[in-house]
Amino acid sequence: MKGYLTSYAGLFGTRPAGEPSISSIQIPLIQRDYAQGRPEALVEEVRLGFLEVLLDAIAGGEPVGLDFVYGKIDGTTLLPLDGQQRLTTLFLLHWYVASAADRLEPGAAWTRLSYETRASARLFGERLVARPLPQNQDVPSAWIIDQPWYLHVWRNDPTIQAMLVMIDAIHQQIHRRHPNLDAVAAWQRLTDAEKPAVSFYLLPLDDMESDEQLYIKMNSRGKPLTTFENFKARFEQDITYSGRADEFAHKIDGPWSDLLWPFHGGDNLVDDEFVSYLTFITEICELRDDRVESGPLGPRARAVFGAQNPRAGDHLDFLFGAFDKWRDAEHIATTMRDALSTSLPGQDGYDWQKVIWFGIADTDVFDQCLHDTRFNLQQSLLLYAFLLHLIEDTVDFPRRLRTLRNLVSASEVRNDYMPALIQDVARVIVHDDLDAVTRFNSNQLADERRKKQFLAARPELASVLFRLEDHPILRGATSAFELHGDSLRRRAEAFENAFTEPQHWLGLTGALLTFGDYQRQRPGSWGWQFGTSDPEDDTVWRYLLTGTTYKNLSTTRAVLSELLDGLASAGGDVVAYCERVTVAWLAERECRQYFDWRYYLVKYPEMRSGSTGIYYGVDGELGYSMCMLRTVRLSGYYRDPILLGVWLLSEANDRVTDPWFFGYEWHPRWLELTHSNAGMRCVSDGFELYRPEDEALHPSFLAVCQQHNVVTTADGELLLRIEQQDHGDGPVDLTDRVVAGAGFLRDLLEAGL
Repeated sequence: MKGYLTSYAGLFGTRPAGEPSISSIQIPLIQRDYAQGRPEALVEEVRLGFLEVLLDAIAGGEPVGLDFVYGKIDGTTLLPLDGQQRLTTLFLLHWYVASAADRLEPGAAWTRLSYETRASARLFGERLVARPLPQNQDVPSAWIIDQPWYLHVWRNDPTIQAMLVMIDAIHQQIHRRHPNLDAVAAWQRLTDAEKPAVSFYLLPLDDMESDEQLYIKMNSRGKPLTTFENFKARFEQDITYSGRADEFAHKIDGPWSDLLWPFHGGDNLVDDEFVSYLTFITEICELRDDRVESGPLGPRARAVFGAQNPRAGDHLDFLFGAFDKWRDAEHIATTMRDALSTSLPGQDGYDWQKVIWFGIADTDVFDQCLHDTRFNLQQSLLLYAFLLHLIEDTVDFPRRLRTLRNLVSASEVRNDYMPALIQDVARVIVHDDLDAVTRFNSNQLADERRKKQFLAARPELASVLFRLEDHPILRGATSAFELHGDSLRRRAEAFENAFTEPQHWLGLTGALLTFGDYQRQRPGSWGWQFGTSDPEDDTVWRYLLTGTTYKNLSTTRAVLSELLDGLASAGGDVVAYCERVTVAWLAERECRQYFDWRYYLVKYPEMRSGSTGIYYGVDGELGYSMCMLRTVRLSGYYRDPILLGVWLLSEANDRVTDPWFFGYEWHPRWLELTHSNAGMRCVSDGFELYRPEDEALHPSFLAVCQQHNVVTTADGELLLRIEQQDHGDGPVDLTDRVVAGAGFLRDLLEAGL
């Protein structure tokens, strides 16, 4: 087989001796429909990119070559086995330009392209080239469809519809890129016998195999012109100004392909992998230009790396570095593996000198960039950090990467923040300059400065501090700890012991309250944040222990420190320790008859069962009237912890309506008996009551009230009063109101109510 250089129009001209004469082109039956005109987004990117190449060439730019067209010659008819997409596009381009240049000759040799695939496509082509397109049409396809020779049934022919899309695309791209195109000159360039604007090599195939076998081999990928192939051809032209186009062409077909080859997805191709990595690199460069873009890769890459961008040179340096700094796949894996880990403290393989990037299940973030459709913004920042480290040859990379991990984990990372975050990554990784950081969480920045100063004085405690940072609850934030050398090791070990196992959390929510008011008020809210006993939601603890300034955590930090010191001194048995401190604390409160709201939350675990750890009190004050939230807002259903305790202790079960509530914290919340509809609700000085709806039940109800010394208030309300004493901070119960309320409720039920 011997190929020769030609153009589309040149195929039909007189050929030198030894080259076959061609009088027509026939797309074989085995070929699929014309695909370059399909409306899908991916095909549109290929189509527009291909047209840009062709139109720039015919408008006077550099001539373009379209590689090989393979085909069999049957007499004087070319049967293309690979290249039918390009030939069909060139056929339509010749018709459009010939129409505009008034050079359309219905019997010209180049018009003899037909489809054996279906008679409708063949007939459409014959009728199309018989008539020029008028030059005053905004949408050529609309004019074609409106012609009397256009058959209505063609609307269902995919090849014809694709041709119409391509004709419109040619029209639109000429008016967008070359609105003043000289059609006559363009036609001359297209049909120039010596230096055509668009050329390709025709490779006639010997009849060694069947058409079907050759077609299957040549088209096994199913895409005659992939996104990557189109991008590569165009990109080389886009960077010609830089003098690096030849270097790019050499590397992308050589060393860079070798680099990506081990990552192919089983199809023995790396086109998709190239597109993924080039998209990532282009996006990084866009962000460095303070732009957030989306859409097809080709136009975005042109805007970044093309001559019109004043920073294109820097971006090209980054692109080449992003490939060249990786030696091979093993170097990639080793670099990632040496810096990153997925093993948490206490697990096999944990190494405090490596960084746990929370949220990834594998350390090879490079492979994730190539293949994982869920590759997210945080992972983009991580891969960018690695590239900066390799390109800039940074020092102390593991520590700087850890600092970045901590900042990312504590910050909101979203698209519109990414330009500033990309700049911050460079400030951390390349310059180690925390003072220059602008977008990452300011509270975490302050925490990083404290830790940096601490480690400068106590470098031997790096393993302790880093292990604490790696705890999945803290995720790098340590503002809930005093960075004191004498206590940090002890408290860090106790924290890991206490908080790593979720079954300990219920006991911890009670034990913490015995040491003080560890909760803190949620910003912009009357709600208070406590810990949670929900084993499925460690984000509650993370919010409590990390989600604010170092100053705002002072009370929480003091209570946590006292608990951890006690646990460390007690030998580390979390369950036994929590039980011991709560029993002792409750006994002391009962001895001096001091039953405040904290007493009830400590004594009754069900009052700490709200999964969010959020409580509301009237006017923001925690007391005997509280809401224990199941969701983060009062608009969802929630519990009244006191009423929940009364209901459960009474063992009323379904004889009382399951006490779920919604609405503002100051709305009355009634525990209602299902039979009589009598009710009780918790108020500051006891339980307010209301009578049954059925007056026949009033005597029984009032008898129980009399038995429990229920009083009538000045407002005429019935009140089961709880005896209280004011210790200077407001009245405090002298008896357990949950026990009193449960006893009253049981007596109502026993009375038939």
